[in-house]
Amino acid sequence: MTGDPRRPDLILASASPRRLELLAQIGVVPDRVDPADVDETPQKGETPPRLAERLARAKAGVVAARNPVAVVLAADTVVAVGRRLLEKPADAAEAERFLRLLAGRNHRVFTGVAVATGARISARVVETRVSFKLLSDAEIAAYLATDDWRGKAGGYAIQGPAGSFVRRIVGSHPAVMGLPLYETTQLLTGMGWRRP
Repeated sequence: MTGDPRRPDLILASASPRRLELLAQIGVVPDRVDPADVDETPQKGETPPRLAERLARAKAGVVAARNPVAVVLAADTVVAVGRRLLEKPADAAEAERFLRLLAGRNHRVFTGVAVATGARISARVVETRVSFKLLSDAEIAAYLATDDWRGKAGGYAIQGPAGSFVRRIVGSHPAVMGLPLYETTQLLTGMGWRRP
């Protein structure tokens, strides 16, 4: 509890340490972390931005239902090459396929962010274009050996060793890390949440 009856608790519906770190950069410290467990399987014909928004909304809604008087912040990141989704790789072989697909070309990262209070949910999707350099077999093998690809959409994290693969980024760097800070601040403010 915040101890302030005028300010509801802020709950982060994510176990991601990166999202906590990003929030800390802008002076936002959630009162609690309560990860949402939702089915992240894309629906038939669902576009990457729609998937990112739907999952962020679903996560916020699940946690808000458990905490009806709190403000809940949730996010989801989707990596796409064209309409092809690159989810979290199941193993090193799939991570390698993703890296070979991303090497030397552009891809898009869609990050959905949602804020809920009670049954009210507001959401945004931020699109960021990322360009990877060409990757040698040795670079791919060395990256896979770091295990940094595990649990990462698209098989990489821009704040990790794969950051050296990025030639150019157009859009929100924090969104690629998992949370667009400008949009998050706007959504929280719009829902009436204020810093202590």
